Amino acid sequence: MIPKHAILLLFALWASGFAQAQSYHTEKDVDKKALKLYEEAKTHLNASRYEEAREALEKTLKKTPDFIDARLMYADLLLQGKAYQQARAEFEAAIALAPDYAPLAYFFLAQAAFNMQDYEAAMGPLRKYLASGKARGNRKEEASHLLASASFAAEAIKHPVPFDPKSLGPNINTPQPEYLPSLSADGQLLAYTTRTGGRNEDIYISHLVAGQWQVGQPLDALNTPANDSSPSISANGKAMVFARNGQNNNFDLYFSEQQNGSWPPPQRLPPPVNTNAWESQPSLSADGRELYFTSDRPGGQGRLDLWVSRLQTDGSWGIPENLGPAINSALNEQAPFIHPDGQTLYFMSKGHPGFGQYDLFLSRRQPDGSWGQPQNLGYPINTANNEGALIVSLDGATAYFDTDMLGPTSEHQEMGNADLFSFELYAGARPQPATYVRVLVRDAATKRPLRAKLDVVKLKNGSPLASGHADEKGAYLAVLPIGEDYALNASQTGYLFHSENFALSKTSTITEPFVMEIELRPIPPPGASEVAGAGPVILKNVFFETASAELRPESTVELNRLVALLEENPGLKIRVNGHTDDVGSEADNQKLSEARAKAVYDYLVAHGIGASRLAYKGFGESQPIASNATEAGRQLNRRTEFQAID
Repeated sequence: MIPKHAILLLFALWASGFAQAQSYHTEKDVDKKALKLYEEAKTHLNASRYEEAREALEKTLKKTPDFIDARLMYADLLLQGKAYQQARAEFEAAIALAPDYAPLAYFFLAQAAFNMQDYEAAMGPLRKYLASGKARGNRKEEASHLLASASFAAEAIKHPVPFDPKSLGPNINTPQPEYLPSLSADGQLLAYTTRTGGRNEDIYISHLVAGQWQVGQPLDALNTPANDSSPSISANGKAMVFARNGQNNNFDLYFSEQQNGSWPPPQRLPPPVNTNAWESQPSLSADGRELYFTSDRPGGQGRLDLWVSRLQTDGSWGIPENLGPAINSALNEQAPFIHPDGQTLYFMSKGHPGFGQYDLFLSRRQPDGSWGQPQNLGYPINTANNEGALIVSLDGATAYFDTDMLGPTSEHQEMGNADLFSFELYAGARPQPATYVRVLVRDAATKRPLRAKLDVVKLKNGSPLASGHADEKGAYLAVLPIGEDYALNASQTGYLFHSENFALSKTSTITEPFVMEIELRPIPPPGASEVAGAGPVILKNVFFETASAELRPESTVELNRLVALLEENPGLKIRVNGHTDDVGSEADNQKLSEARAKAVYDYLVAHGIGASRLAYKGFGESQPIASNATEAGRQLNRRTEFQAID
């Protein structure tokens, strides 16, 4: 429906141009018959009778072609009815008749040209309108935005980006719409929204088997007769945040996490995440610490904005923060997706320079934590139509999105709804590639799985990257950027902790992730023999300066964990063991190993551990655990351990 005020209220503005010698007629001097038809057209518009208004205006213009007010009204009626080619011709005729009568006509001429995707032609009229001195307030902002969009679109079409979308196939796409996809970190589980029976929204899931998506199945444990939509799967595929329309018929965010392989009833996220406003389209970060979503709550930049809530130390979600004017515009932003790299945000927007409707953008997190200037993903990924929500695989190479503008697919030739597609994402729009670490934790004695706590930090500075608990099978998954060195710690009440350090090279991929198995040793009871401790535990993240007993700063995280272990187990006594390789003299190596063991001992004492619970010993090169013939072996032999003692 055409809003009648969008046409009639403009006519208070038409005659705000410059005085000139008239070569046209206005409603003040036109003949009575033409004026009567013109007034009839306005009456029809007031009553929303648009076809009758169009016919009356056509009769008016046939009788009096130079009746400028009637021609402008007719042109705008065509524009509001999306008859862009006709509207453009009528505005051009009106401007030719009276170039200075209605500066606003240049703006509407530009709108018609822009909607015809003639971006070059839209720029000239916009510049004239902005230079007229009559562009003010919201209209001036609209014109400036349209000019920026026309300029961008004209250049983008000249420099298309690679884009070859492929349908996800008939097991996913149906005659019903499929949209708002989400993918687990390993790329094996896809969740998405569909409209069952073309009405209510439900969440469906599909598993990738031998490179093929299986037939999508409704997630009955979470779906209700209401609308359940926009799922966001956790990195390990075990938890989900999604939207459901509930209180006041607004959408709110809900959460469910699998227990023993089953989805329990979801819980509505409490305030301050959910409010009386609309909250939907969540995106949970790979580390589970940030929750991005769309909302029309007060305090935003436009009607629909992107927000983020951060997980607090007590497990609650903090007060959501607006992503600010760099991301959010005066128009709408929707469907955020935070890539597992934690640094790249993809979203839909109508408010940044683009092709006129919803375009897809990315923004990269800056060193100070703010978001950078959004980057339009370019043509032909973005077009004059609405582009749907986009997600990107862990390695950054493949994008998935929903669209209804790629034409019928072989699955359903009568397709008139959105479907899911994938395409190879060009290099300039990719995030930092990431992979995942899969850890299995067991009891060293019984081999039963443990729900151990696991923490991953950057080795060079100790900054935390991932933290969580293994599941009932002892499995844990952490998503990490490629090309960094990491430290991992596994701990469980009643057990000695275990540490590892590892590097994720650029050869690590989704199909070949880093996998490790860890066995935790029970803490021996007081009075037990040294053997009951099942041998020493290597402190793999304790480092010294070369040929020195000076602890390097990156050792702090590991040493503090050892302090915490001793504080939590006041009956535990340990000995710190130092070892070297066989480079250098035996005497020097013995001295160095003892000095390094003492350095750890001194650190523990300085941090409140009683000296009576501690001992240290250097073993020099006498107890190698690998060959000293290779550098890799020598590196393993240079180690610091702790061992439970009586």
